[in-house]
Amino acid sequence: MSNASQLLLLADHIKLSLLERQRAVSLKLDPNPSQDSNIARSLESFREGIESLAGRSSDTEQLDTLRSQYGDLFRQFHGESSSTAAATLTSPNDPALKHDFEHARTRSSLDKSGRPQMTKSSSMRGKDAASAAKNVRFRDNPSQESLDADDEANRASLFPQRYTDEPETPDPTAEMSNQQIHDYHQQVLQEQDDQLDTLSDSIGRQRQLAMQVGDELEGQVALLDEVDRGVDRHQSRLDGAKKRLKGVSEKAKANWGATTILVLIVILVLLIVILK
Repeated sequence: MSNASQLLLLADHIKLSLLERQRAVSLKLDPNPSQDSNIARSLESFREGIESLAGRSSDTEQLDTLRSQYGDLFRQFHGESSSTAAATLTSPNDPALKHDFEHARTRSSLDKSGRPQMTKSSSMRGKDAASAAKNVRFRDNPSQESLDADDEANRASLFPQRYTDEPETPDPTAEMSNQQIHDYHQQVLQEQDDQLDTLSDSIGRQRQLAMQVGDELEGQVALLDEVDRGVDRHQSRLDGAKKRLKGVSEKAKANWGATTILVLIVILVLLIVILK
């Protein structure tokens, strides 16, 4: 719990759990260990939240209120009765939960001390006990007559629509004779046959289109193979030309001196011819 408002909300939930626990005791129901363990864990979380908040907050009045509520709830949980504990148990911190607290108190048969009040209605057996059990908030087998307005509203919010096996659209053959029903079914079957024929034609056209696409792909594959072969031929020719150029280059490097003398002689002869 990170702040005081969350701790106060947790305290309200603990109060409601304690009221439900007291109601079960007043009706002599079997104890619920899981409910007690949940309340104990909630109280421990409440205590840890107060300690955590005390290290971060300087509002001593708010901390005193939380510690007082924790002490009252702890005493109520362990069966220690006191006027302050009873007042704390029946007073919500959040005004929005006032209706829930009133609902729990009216069905719990609590006295002023907050302890379960043992009356004749709680000790009845047979028919009287069954009539007293109608005031229990949670029922094992609720009937429509035993539901109050709040229960009806909750049920309506949880189940906005009731399931029904009846079809939403009326049966078109409900008011037809046997011959009319037979003709109607024949018409439906004919319409289905027409739709199947249309679907079959569409599938046939799709098949023809797929075959044409396949033939076109085969032609494209053949063209790609021819281009690949042409590239291989030109590549081999280029490789041969590269080898020949490499040989010429190597020979030129080997005869570089003679080639230079020959070129100079040719230039000298040309100059003599031109200058005469």
